[in-house]
Amino acid sequence: MFPVHRRLASVDGNTSRVPVSSGCEGFNFRTFRWTQTMLFAIDEINRAPDLLPNTDLGYVIYDSCFTISKAVEGTLTYLTGQDEAVPNYRCGTGAPLAALVGAGGSDLSIATARILGLYHFPQVSYSSTCSALESKFQFPTFLRTIPNDVHQAAAMAQLVLHFGWTWVGTIAADDDYGKYGIKAFKEQVEEAGVCISFSETLPKVSSPEDMQRIAKTVAQATAKIIVVFSSDVDLSPLVLELLRHNVTDRTWIASEAWVTSALINQAGVNSVLGGTLGFGVKRADIPGLQRHLLDVDPYANGLTEEFWETLFNCTLDSSKAAVLTKQRAVGANDTLPRSVRAAPDGLCTGSESVGQLGNTYSDVSQLRITYSVYKAVYAVAHALHNLEHCVDGQGPFVGKSCADITQFEPWQLMYYVKNVRFKVPHTGEEIYFTEGDVEGFYDIINWQVKSNGEMSYVTVGSYNGSAAPEDRMKITNDSIVWNNQELATPRSVCSENCQPGTRKGIRQGEPVCCFDCIPCADGEISNSTNARACIVCSYEEWSNEAHDTCVSKIIEFLAFGEPLGITLIAISAFGALATIGVGVVFVAHIGTPLVKANDALLSFSLLFSLVVTFLCSIVFLGKPQHWSCMTSQVALALGFALCLSSIMGKTAVLMLRARALKAERTRARAAAKAAKSAAAEAAQAAADGGSPDVIAANAAHRAEAKDGALSEVDSLTCGHQRAIAAVATLIQAVACTVWLVIVPPHPVENTSTQNIKIILECDEGSVVFICCIFAYDILLALLAFVFAFIARKLEDHFGEAKCVTFGMLVFFIVWISFVPAYLSTRGKFMVAVQIFAILASSFGLLTCIFLPKCYILLVKPERNREEMMRPRSKARDGTSTGTSASLATNATEVHATTASTNIDD
Repeated sequence: MFPVHRRLASVDGNTSRVPVSSGCEGFNFRTFRWTQTMLFAIDEINRAPDLLPNTDLGYVIYDSCFTISKAVEGTLTYLTGQDEAVPNYRCGTGAPLAALVGAGGSDLSIATARILGLYHFPQVSYSSTCSALESKFQFPTFLRTIPNDVHQAAAMAQLVLHFGWTWVGTIAADDDYGKYGIKAFKEQVEEAGVCISFSETLPKVSSPEDMQRIAKTVAQATAKIIVVFSSDVDLSPLVLELLRHNVTDRTWIASEAWVTSALINQAGVNSVLGGTLGFGVKRADIPGLQRHLLDVDPYANGLTEEFWETLFNCTLDSSKAAVLTKQRAVGANDTLPRSVRAAPDGLCTGSESVGQLGNTYSDVSQLRITYSVYKAVYAVAHALHNLEHCVDGQGPFVGKSCADITQFEPWQLMYYVKNVRFKVPHTGEEIYFTEGDVEGFYDIINWQVKSNGEMSYVTVGSYNGSAAPEDRMKITNDSIVWNNQELATPRSVCSENCQPGTRKGIRQGEPVCCFDCIPCADGEISNSTNARACIVCSYEEWSNEAHDTCVSKIIEFLAFGEPLGITLIAISAFGALATIGVGVVFVAHIGTPLVKANDALLSFSLLFSLVVTFLCSIVFLGKPQHWSCMTSQVALALGFALCLSSIMGKTAVLMLRARALKAERTRARAAAKAAKSAAAEAAQAAADGGSPDVIAANAAHRAEAKDGALSEVDSLTCGHQRAIAAVATLIQAVACTVWLVIVPPHPVENTSTQNIKIILECDEGSVVFICCIFAYDILLALLAFVFAFIARKLEDHFGEAKCVTFGMLVFFIVWISFVPAYLSTRGKFMVAVQIFAILASSFGLLTCIFLPKCYILLVKPERNREEMMRPRSKARDGTSTGTSASLATNATEVHATTASTNIDD
């Protein structure tokens, strides 16, 4: 059974008369070659001395017309032995029926196999590849000499994956062959991440509208790779439509049914189908076949007659030729009926040369399905041979019996067909069936345009479904010529690959192959193409700029050896040396009035604390250690506590004296007015003859009042000042000790501030403790500033209260500026800002408090005299005001000053 014609002839649909079998039209030269190959094989077998030597094979040929109805009709006719099929009834004579070779397409074989299976009648197919036919439950007697489409679908899927195509379109014939084949292909590629751009179905009865719609879909699709599971008959209308639309720049993946079809490979298809890749079944050269094809007898039967008339566009019927010639002589072609215009040109002689036409019928360069037909005939012949030569007592049937070659049941031959094993003549290929199938071997064929413009089939690889998965496909990429003669492999992707450093972001409502490439976030990387997710770097690593590698984070701390560290060390050392130098100056002038007037012990404690603050800033440098974290903060807190408490002790005395002298000036002014009044009264009394003792008594009373005021001024001695400084420092020392015992500072690795760095810093342990400790220093600074500000109007030759006030102002300005600067910096620069604040505040205090004194001691020693420690007269009212130095002298001097003022008044 062969599909010698492409379709059924149209019928008028008249139901008023007895229905007759429909005729066929569209002669197919390729399938007629298959028919002649079967005849050649049968003739070869009948002449072979070692194969069925005592039996001749006969044949009956049925035309399925590539339709299921005709295939079923032919099957029933074959089984019943009558022209009119009668199911379950046979009225035939002659040789027994052996097997059916056919029936062509997969859907045809499915229909016939269901019927033949009911009678256990062997069927060997040469071109039915549908995977549905592998079911022995539905098709128990079906076998084939062509590979199962399971292998072809796997081969197509592996080919797509081999070239990295992830965006493909599919077209399938509307039959079991196309549906099952494309379904198996989709399952495999989609599992591997390939997406289907579009899926179209070729109707069995094509219409211009359907072809235009499919051609438009192909033209508008972005997929450049199109997989087609179809026969050449179903595909040819679409190819013509694609030519009209000039759809180029596509690569077609062909199934074995059309990969070498002359019906598809016609003139003009180069621009559309050039570069096609497809899978063809095994090819072979069959000696003598071409001679047999060329020697066909046009008068042998109805098929050969139609073949001859179609091939040479003539007729072998002389009477018919005469009638046509007479009709053409009557008038011009444009007035002739359509049937006459399409009629043959004339009478055939029967001696025309078939070989000169170069028709696909006589082309034996790509014997693939033809070779499969050849193998199918030999499979039946070898099964009959084994049946014929069965030895009684060693047979496979009940009682080890054998079947009779002249009269056997179909199921008996089915046993031998299923278990046959032979080598094909001329090729040596070993044929055997595994569950009715043969091994899945294919040639990979590339359609390449030759220099003369003709299309050639070039084998560029192979696929063996029986081999190991890694060895199944072998392909030479460099041998492939793609569409438009391109040598570079085409790309077919919905979205370009996401490079390392990005990840795939799925688009909602679109296939998974359509995605966006999203850069990995900081701290995450992807080191592969098309990564589905980014990898988070470890704790000690961070992503590089390209986000494709995790690199070690930068370890950051303010080191001793870097320029900034060296600079800060130099400044700290300079400050400490300068402070020590001031102390040396004070020691050298320890007995002078200026040093004695400023409580030398407090001055030295203040200088010592400044040395501590200068040197503790160095401890902040270097890699944080447990000891350095504790030492730096505690030394800073205690150093400033000692410094500020010493200043507070000094300024407390200055404040009290300033307040006492202010009260004294008030009383002095009042006493002066009273003395003036008393003098006037005394003068009046003297004039009136009074006694001068009254005046003396009043003067003595005023002197006693002055002595009381002076005693009140000197009530806060040097011991009190030192006690204030010691107690204030001791409180801070206790707080620091508790802090170090409970939650001491410790080094930590800070990775949250800067992602690309690990900042080594000190964790203070407890925010509450650190705030309390430095809040206490702020309290001492505020008290010292308030005391100094109140005492700022004490008038002496170097204005100590004013110097302290300025020093405290500098201290506050530095630390107030420090807060925003510290909060706005990160890493080692935070330490640098903190050190700078320590140094700046320490230099401010050292300069403002001790620079004026050093100036007098070193530059103006003439001012370092006892009389210079005395107060300056107040120019506005002639009274004098107390000074920080003069108030430290004895009460007699103060009393003499007051008395002198009274006398002057």
